[in-house]
Amino acid sequence: MILSVIRTIMAGGSVDVKAVLAQVLAIIFVIVCILPLHELAHGWTANKLGDPTARLERRLTLNPLASVDPVGTVWLFLFGFGWARPVPVDPRYFKKPKRDMAIVAVAGPVSNLLAALVGAVLLFAVLAFAPYNAVTDFILNMFSYYVTVNVTLAAFNLLPIPPLDGSRILGAFLSDRALATYYRYQNIFVMALFVLMFSGAFSGPLYAVESVLTQGITWIAALPFRLFGVL
Repeated sequence: MILSVIRTIMAGGSVDVKAVLAQVLAIIFVIVCILPLHELAHGWTANKLGDPTARLERRLTLNPLASVDPVGTVWLFLFGFGWARPVPVDPRYFKKPKRDMAIVAVAGPVSNLLAALVGAVLLFAVLAFAPYNAVTDFILNMFSYYVTVNVTLAAFNLLPIPPLDGSRILGAFLSDRALATYYRYQNIFVMALFVLMFSGAFSGPLYAVESVLTQGITWIAALPFRLFGVL
């Protein structure tokens, strides 16, 4: 996000300061409230499946100080996606380790999609009932970017690249031998991910996934307002 602003300025373009401020506030809210929710979803699901590790280490919390990762936070401001400090999960407690790890992994992105849905409902509520003015426009920008960041976080974490959640989901479908080989080369996968992200080569496929998710969320969020004829 900040990176795109810098590129615009360097290219001689103009920047909407109010829009940038709305985006910054949305990101701060995501860092303080949603990243901890993402990790809580992992830990809570793991606890329900028999792994008490996160609970015993007091990571079943919405306290942002327990979840903030400095590098992931910087990435969130620069690119619009990032990560938190992961909750500890010990698959040895699970009855079916690969399956249960996949369930734990998918809980994080699902929490982001639910958070995006709540934001989208609030956005349409403002559109439907608030008189349009400069304040309303600012609030709409903030909610819109909040939804976008959450969808981006969900899409990013679903990538099947270690240590992202998608790798745990993919692991449920791999043999033990293939899974061991997969994680043996995870450092190479991470380096490749960084290169692709910085070069912009991965923005197209990621944007395509985000578009599908965003369309689905906005359709669901707008449905009750359309049914009552207020949109």
